[in-house]
Amino acid sequence: MLTFTIITCTYNASEYVGRTMESVAGQTYPHVQHLIQDGASSDDTLRIVGHYERAEVVSEKDGGLYDAMNRAIIRAKGDYIVFLNAGDKLYSPTTLEELARKVKGYDASSMPAVLYGDTNIVDERGKYIGPRHLLPPEKLSWRSFRNGMLVCHQAFYVRTDIARQVPYDLRYRLSADVDWCIRVMKEAERQHLELLNTHLTLCDFLEGGMTKKNHRASLKERFRVMVRHYGLLMTVYKHFTFLFR
Repeated sequence: MLTFTIITCTYNASEYVGRTMESVAGQTYPHVQHLIQDGASSDDTLRIVGHYERAEVVSEKDGGLYDAMNRAIIRAKGDYIVFLNAGDKLYSPTTLEELARKVKGYDASSMPAVLYGDTNIVDERGKYIGPRHLLPPEKLSWRSFRNGMLVCHQAFYVRTDIARQVPYDLRYRLSADVDWCIRVMKEAERQHLELLNTHLTLCDFLEGGMTKKNHRASLKERFRVMVRHYGLLMTVYKHFTFLFR
């Protein structure tokens, strides 16, 4: 049976983490590993996550969010991994069950490198705000991200074997997720593996977070990521077009 690993990296996240835990615990699909990679929280985070039988918790000091993500990838046992931050939710109790059906019929060697879909935005109370303004393309490739991060990180399921080949680049503090998604898709192209549009809404994404709180620095770092993958001229041109969308 297809298995999923949901990774939630936490640090003093007691205000929101219960929402995420309930979302994973309530899935109708049973073949789920929920990894909590905690950065030695000092609030009630560990007490809250400890109530959930499905959760596998490690709490230790780390080098920041992306270092925590790399540590969790090593522990992942599922066929696919996805990252849900504290406050994010799987869209519905049947999300993973519906995803598994999308991959039915593939053999182990030809399973898509990435399963992707749509995202809804919610506020701090979990109230629906609207769909994410950047929509996933029908056909995704690593070149697609020249037009921005068209697929939300939380709606980007990656084969675990591929995720281990391209760990997060710790030189980036705020935009390593963008770089990681691009490198995952490049590796998929190298291996001639599909990026599968599931045509499903996969998650409720909590508006805000580290990137929004450090908006200016995040934009500068994302520019560097794009230059690395698409070149300076293309990156400057695309940023000019962003002003008019």
